[in-house]
Amino acid sequence: MSQQTAIVIGAGIVGLATARSLSLKGYQVTVIERNERAVGASVRNFGMVWPIGQPDGKLYQRAIRSKEIWKDLADSIGLWYDEVGSLHLAHHKTEWEVLQELQASFSANGRQVKLMDSASIQSAYNGINGNNLLGGLYSPTETIVDPREAIAVIPSYLNEYLNVNFIWNTTITEIYDGKLKAGKQEFHADLIFVCSGQDFETLYPELLAEQQITKCKLQMMRFAPETAGWRIGTSICGGLSLTHYHAFKAAPSLQKLKDHYAAEMQDYLDWGIHVMVSQNHLGELTVGDTHEYANTFDPFDKANLNQLVLDYLQKFAISENWKLIQSWHGIYAKMTNGDTELVLNPSPGVYIINGLGGNGMTLSFGLAEEIVASI
Repeated sequence: MSQQTAIVIGAGIVGLATARSLSLKGYQVTVIERNERAVGASVRNFGMVWPIGQPDGKLYQRAIRSKEIWKDLADSIGLWYDEVGSLHLAHHKTEWEVLQELQASFSANGRQVKLMDSASIQSAYNGINGNNLLGGLYSPTETIVDPREAIAVIPSYLNEYLNVNFIWNTTITEIYDGKLKAGKQEFHADLIFVCSGQDFETLYPELLAEQQITKCKLQMMRFAPETAGWRIGTSICGGLSLTHYHAFKAAPSLQKLKDHYAAEMQDYLDWGIHVMVSQNHLGELTVGDTHEYANTFDPFDKANLNQLVLDYLQKFAISENWKLIQSWHGIYAKMTNGDTELVLNPSPGVYIINGLGGNGMTLSFGLAEEIVASI
């Protein structure tokens, strides 16, 4: 019996994770990417593998499994990663109430989190604004990768170790009866996976238009610290991040905190701003971000939104002497009905995986394993 074949459309993190799982299940896999390398949301993010943001249960376990795969993959090829964990900071009494509630809830469910007081935080980490700092919640499970480096080298790993073939600079425009067309080229496969991210227009546009899915644009910045070799020691988040991730709904005082922000910082809520900092192996600090929702965006970034991010950053981080080296925006697909992903089977042997909503680095490897195992 000949080996079954699978084609994955898209070489972002969802496509790469899917290709890995398919190959491990025994398929001969080809990934087809429209660009000469992946340049979408998968390289335009913090590089955070972020289990703490996922609610207890299936999603948290999926995130932990994804982290395990990241580590195995990175160790196989010498890809840099840093298990620095995360630190959510409280500079307001209600933020501190929420963190204490989360510590109790998370600990009861087996998560290894701990509360730290202001003095302990400032002793253990660099760059933390100690003014009015009440404390923080530390979690050891978060890991940082450099998304630009990772997404660039994982194809070589998949090709060398799992015999996954890659075809670049090729846009699939039509799928029918197990066949794919790209101009005059035609491809065939037993299974087809469409992992094309925020591109809703090329394949199955009518079907995607029926879904409760939209696009999100986020603005981000990258800084170099003033001193070479300087490191924070963890990834840090201001209190606004507590309103962003579903896991934090476990805190009874979260609505009280949202009411406080609505009274004091409504412009931040209007633009979906919460501020986080990750640091890569070069010492560069990635800072963001904003969230705008639409199907079509102004191509020009808004300086005032970046300034709001920077103003808030200085409430919890000492960043006046960081040097701006890059700014950009990314666009990803997000479900509007609260679902954590979109998985469709529009015809026999064809699957669409989309809508991870900014959690691609955290969930893709685990999700791909689950989907492929179910086929």
